[in-house]
Amino acid sequence: MNFSVYWQHADAVSKTLYFILLAMSIATWTIFILRLLGTRQLKQQAYSQLVQALAKLKSKLQPLTFEQRKAVAEQALLRQISAEKSQAEKGVSVLGTIASLAPFVGLFGTVWGIFHALVAVGTSGQAGLAQVATPVGEALIMTGLGLSVAIPAVLAYNICVRFNRGLAHDLQDQAHSLLIDTMLQQETSAKTETKATQQSLVGGQA
Repeated sequence: MNFSVYWQHADAVSKTLYFILLAMSIATWTIFILRLLGTRQLKQQAYSQLVQALAKLKSKLQPLTFEQRKAVAEQALLRQISAEKSQAEKGVSVLGTIASLAPFVGLFGTVWGIFHALVAVGTSGQAGLAQVATPVGEALIMTGLGLSVAIPAVLAYNICVRFNRGLAHDLQDQAHSLLIDTMLQQETSAKTETKATQQSLVGGQA
């Protein structure tokens, strides 16, 4: 039985399930391809956002003590990391939902096809192959469609989750490096200002 024969014998419920699975498949591949294409850009953007978050605080960190500067910078970095992780996780929940629902949509189509087979047997009074071939074929097709949507969604979900974990670790490392650099720069600036102030006072006393 080819697909055209299946489509001719499929009722409204089977066709609706088919379009639902088709929409799920399109959504899965669209989200996954966009994530793959934007992986490098997303990482670079996240790094730049961390740098900008600290750059905005530099002027406000001057009058604070070392511990206060460290605490404020850490909070700013943690807040920015959380925002970048939320940005990276967009669409991943959709992949997880599709991976969970697609097998059950296909299973419902399978049950519906078997129901048609039983109705055909009951109507004809004969349990021959001619009566059950088309409904059973419809059930198997829906099973295959459900799996063909669910398996890529599961793989795409796992790949995206792995990327997000790697991005989170990279952002943590980058944040630590930025924090150390910022603290050292602030400490150096503070010592330079103190030394200049002391020299000016000595020069004034002389």
